[in-house]
Amino acid sequence: MNKPVEPDAALVAVKKFLSRRHKLLIGGEWVDAVNGQTFETIDPATEKVLTNVAKGEKADVDKAVVAARKAFKSGEWPLFQPSQRAKLLWKIADLIEANADELALLESMDNGKPVAYAKVVDVAWSVEFLRYMAGWPSKMEGATIPISFNLAPPTTQFHAYTRLEPVGVVGQIIPWNLPLLMAAWKIGPALATGCTVILKPAEETPLTALRLGELLLEAGVPAGVVNIVTGFGETAGAAIAEHPGIDKVAFTGSTEVGKIIVRAAAGNLKKLTLELGGKSPNVIFDDADIEQAVAGAANAIFFNSGQICSAGSRLYVQDGVYDKVVAALANAAKGIKVGVGTAADTQMGPIVSAKQFARVSNYIDIGRQEGGRISGGKKVGDSGYFLEPTLIADTSDTMRVVQEEIFGPVVTVGRFKDLEDIAEKANDTQYGLAAAVWTRDVSKAHKFAARVQAGTVWVNTYHVLDAALPFGGFKQSGWGREMGRDVLRAYTETKSVVVQL
Repeated sequence: MNKPVEPDAALVAVKKFLSRRHKLLIGGEWVDAVNGQTFETIDPATEKVLTNVAKGEKADVDKAVVAARKAFKSGEWPLFQPSQRAKLLWKIADLIEANADELALLESMDNGKPVAYAKVVDVAWSVEFLRYMAGWPSKMEGATIPISFNLAPPTTQFHAYTRLEPVGVVGQIIPWNLPLLMAAWKIGPALATGCTVILKPAEETPLTALRLGELLLEAGVPAGVVNIVTGFGETAGAAIAEHPGIDKVAFTGSTEVGKIIVRAAAGNLKKLTLELGGKSPNVIFDDADIEQAVAGAANAIFFNSGQICSAGSRLYVQDGVYDKVVAALANAAKGIKVGVGTAADTQMGPIVSAKQFARVSNYIDIGRQEGGRISGGKKVGDSGYFLEPTLIADTSDTMRVVQEEIFGPVVTVGRFKDLEDIAEKANDTQYGLAAAVWTRDVSKAHKFAARVQAGTVWVNTYHVLDAALPFGGFKQSGWGREMGRDVLRAYTETKSVVVQL
């Protein structure tokens, strides 16, 4: 394994990477987009151009599908034994770990998040997840099935069994909030099961996916097994969603775009997994450890500038401690150091783009117009997309800021009376991705967990995930699960084989 680079070396490596001409990875080669066009990727902390990236469109997706189909049907990849796929995944993880400082700095510059968080969360978790996935290729087993009923003579014997086989060519579309980690989440199970991939990173944050592509080639991923097409959602993303040569699409992003993908995928009824939006309830009972709960509530919404699908964006506080919690959380928010992600003391970076900054700011205005009590919410500095951590207190469940996903460092705060009241309020949403409850009463915690409609429920904690834990949502938060054993089902087909003896 390569020696990890030091921070100074990381800066040199990132500058060298940014100076390169950034092409598409198709069929194991770096190629220009068919249209010859590029687009800019912007540093959200400075509003300056970092570099230019190839602007892939439908013609490029067509080429990538041909390469992925060829790799799936012939060449080295179909002959890889499970142990070879496992070793490959482990090697990719090693290379990510060896280049952790460079990748974290690149992620910070492209996305805006604090570089320290990028290293201990985005990079480290990518490594952990790929190593977890490396354990699965040798454990995807079929079963022998006794035949109980058939029309053959009673003395006829059968041998019946099942096989798990890769679904085929997979299109993967990832978001801008955790770019490297989302790429790992998508590529890991695809390679573990033997699929081939066309990956489209978000147009706002394409850089770590491209650097990952270089590491994939260095690791020895066969040509065409992973193809990377940078471009825009309405062109490259749409082409992936509707392409008849793609067998499955895995998408992480907004519910609105998820619905578009569902309609586009109907052409060949391709398989879909969708990890979509959230408006997760975070519930504090009056018997909770208030200091712990307030710190947890701040982490739940302000981590990654609130740009987390499972963020605790709807805070509910029991009547008896409501004023105390609101005051303490507002004070905690004021103490968060907002700044450039590359600065050592930064705790919260900028919003990812001018478009997203405008969206979040507009919701703060809506919350004010709807009668919410605002704390924070102002722009920070003269340049960059920096925003103060924001509370909108005294909200009601009919308000837009409570019902609609904001996807920024903005939390709404409302009251509740008891378990029955909060169970109803928590489920009064189109989403069902995550939820949390803070209480010293274990019975109350379990009752709430059973009542709330959410794919993940945290008790006296928040944002705790693991490679072995399935992650996904109820209702309009998506279809299927990421991570754990469950994700493998999305990348495999079960085949039944019956042999008359």
